[in-house]
Formats: sequence, C-alpha cells, structure tokens
Amino acid sequence: MIKLGAHQSIAGGLDKAIERVVKIGGNCLQIFSSSPRGWSFIKLNNKQIIEFIKKAKKLSVSPIYFHASYLINLADEGKVGRLSKQSLINELNLAQKLKIKGSIVHLGSYKNQVKASKYQVLISNIKEILEKTPKETFFIIENSGTKKIGQNLEEISLIFKDVNNSRLRLCLDTCHLFSSGYKFETKDELDQFLNKLEKLDLLDKLEAWHLNDSCDPLNSGKDRHENIGQGKIGLKEFRILLNHPRTKNYPFIIETPGFGKEGPDKENLDILKSLVE
Repeated sequence: MIKLGAHQSIAGGLDKAIERVVKIGGNCLQIFSSSPRGWSFIKLNNKQIIEFIKKAKKLSVSPIYFHASYLINLADEGKVGRLSKQSLINELNLAQKLKIKGSIVHLGSYKNQVKASKYQVLISNIKEILEKTPKETFFIIENSGTKKIGQNLEEISLIFKDVNNSRLRLCLDTCHLFSSGYKFETKDELDQFLNKLEKLDLLDKLEAWHLNDSCDPLNSGKDRHENIGQGKIGLKEFRILLNHPRTKNYPFIIETPGFGKEGPDKENLDILKSLVE
C-alpha cells in the first residue's frame, strides 16, 4: 500500500494529529513536537505517551515523523546553536518514547560566513546530538530550497560523509529540489536523478519525500509551497515519483497550503491518489 500522509496540527495534543491525518485520508504523518517558532521543549506524561502509541496503532498511521523547529541553526556557535542542540536532543528522546521514527531537520545557515570553522561547528553539533539521543531514532536532513545549508546534493553528501553515522537520513522536498534546479518530468529524468543520488552515496540514506508544488519557477532559489497541480511543477512529476519502482515505496508527506488555505488537506491527497497507477 502506498504511504501518503500530511503534516498536521498538534492543537489539543499530539495524538489529535493522528485523527486529523486519517480524516483527510492519510496513513503516515508529520508533526511538530511543540511550537516551531519558539524554544519550548515539550514533556509528556506516561498516559499521554501510551495514548499516542495506541491511537497510531489503532488507526494504522505509520511512519510518523517530527519536523524540527524552524529556529534551528546548527552552524551557530552561540545561544541559537546551544538551543538548537537542546531542542533536537529533547525531540529525539521523545521520539523514541512515542515510537516516532525521528526528526526532519533544516540545518540552518552560515549567515554569509561560509568558513571552514562554521562547517566544523555544524558537523560537531550533529555528532553531539546523535551521541546524546537513542540509537533507534533518525536525524533526517531535509534539502533546502533557498541559500541555506543543504541546497545542493553535493553539500548534503559531504555532510553525510563527515558525520559518518548510520542514523543520519535524508528527506527530499519536491518544491526545494525544483527551486534548486532539479526536475523529473519523465522516467529518464528521475532515473538520472536517482543515479546521481546513488553516486553521491545518498540513495540508501533516503527516508521520505515531502510532496509540494512550487509557487516559483525552476531554479528560482525560493521556497514557497503550492497545492499539488496548482504550481510550476505540475502533475507530471508527481505521477512519475509516485509510480517509479525505485521511489513508490517511500512515505510521501504533503506540506501544502491547502485549497481552503488551512494547511494540508484531503483535496491535495486525493489528487495524489488519482495519480497512482
């Protein structure tokens, strides 16, 4: 069975997001552990943890991922860097308790200082987080669509090599790929892309896909998500991705604005389902 899901709100409790994704027709899920625009570190009691696990099992929602805070910057040497580490250490420890696979992370930026020392801070911080978190959880790097860390595959590949930890995984966002100049409207184009991933030793690290259309044209360097089929990517690419023998078995998660502007919705998932052959 194809794994199609969405990012959903945790209003009312983390377990409510499981109900929400099922209601719109999803069977996998992405959530924040707390507000993505602050440094609040959530703590759950045993009852809440058990309820979350039971509900996910009962409603057959799997896998589930956290998406890390938008404030994270692991190349920062000061307060933001320290809080970024604390946030991810807390989140990955919670993920293990909730049987969540891991956290999908935007690594941050060098803030116009692409120095060797900044890169070493990034690598050191990732290693520290992995050392202080359960081995069952994944630290999942998401590619960037803007001029931040992880905009191109070569840079991501280097980070994987230098961290050198099997718990490091990759999430690819279609909007971010498109805005960075990658596209695959045909099976051949997707084959070439997958071969490139393989050459960079990233294909076996691939964990999940974010399916988002793009408001902006190819290679724009902008990160603005659009509803499926309403943006510059169009439906061809999503059809290819959902049906290709080398990609169809990954979890696909939408982060679209929604046709009612209320976030990822049933209409977006229904469009994707209609493309599955």
